[in-house]
Amino acid sequence: MLFDVARSEHVKFFGEDRLATLPATAFPPSAASTDGARLLQTVGVPTGTLSLREPDEESGRLALVREVVNAEDFEDAGEWPVIGWLLNAHLALDPVSGKVHAFDPDEETAQELHTDVSSLVQVTFRFQRLLDEFTFSGDEEAEFERLDREVALICQETSSIDPLPFQDDETVWSVVGDEIAAGQRFKGNSPGARSLYQ
Repeated sequence: MLFDVARSEHVKFFGEDRLATLPATAFPPSAASTDGARLLQTVGVPTGTLSLREPDEESGRLALVREVVNAEDFEDAGEWPVIGWLLNAHLALDPVSGKVHAFDPDEETAQELHTDVSSLVQVTFRFQRLLDEFTFSGDEEAEFERLDREVALICQETSSIDPLPFQDDETVWSVVGDEIAAGQRFKGNSPGARSLYQ
């Protein structure tokens, strides 16, 4: 695992009720015992920006790539479990390499998004924490510059360990980062939402 991610740290910031996990039974046998699947079972991700995929009600299993996108172009990936949704992309776990891929059903494209699930958990945690804790106070222009620096720091620190999430301006995480820096994605009763939308 590239990043040291711990459930206790996530609980400290978000509480138990804001952490989503996936049951071991949701994964196909080829993926259930992988490090990535275990992280999603035990640590999970904070809810908000990233949505974990709900297992099918009848089978209790996650959808496979071939069930959500035209898999003819991605034959090798057809049996990978779809673990989540981010912007317009299905996120799937390659049980062999441990990488997380983003599949865009509209564009019919696939992109390596994370070297492993710990990277997915780390980026989700850091962006969600920024959205929950950032407060706009005083000069709005200066505050947006500060917000932009915070987003850039997350991108830089992540890229020094895993270059995939922010490898170019087109990755779904790069788009999410741009949206956050523009003052979007602040929701509910967060300090940022209260100060922005009053």
